[in-house]
Amino acid sequence: MSVSKVLIVDDSPTDLAHLRSIVADAGCLTVTAKSGREAVEKARCEQPDLIFMDILMPDMDGFEACRVLTNSAETKHIPVVFVTSKGQKADRVWAKMQGGKSLVAKPYSSDEILDQINAA
Repeated sequence: MSVSKVLIVDDSPTDLAHLRSIVADAGCLTVTAKSGREAVEKARCEQPDLIFMDILMPDMDGFEACRVLTNSAETKHIPVVFVTSKGQKADRVWAKMQGGKSLVAKPYSSDEILDQINAA
């Protein structure tokens, strides 16, 4: 699958800008959200090819948003990659159990993000 549109979800403006820069430099259109709830709404409207999602966010965390997305007929086909400071083995296992495709631990390299885009 070729990725042309990516939804980036993070409540940190700095992390959001950094991820957006990497994704845009890869030639992808970017859409952003600052909470899990906003991510669910934007995923339904925008139908991105891939979602990069933080876990620890206000309103609705990334795990809950991922569960909503993977249980909805209109968004279950969109892969979710968690990008988070929670990078322990248990976090990776839990992320998969919530429907996540993968987990990239912060701090990450541009190559790690590009690998996820290329693998989607």
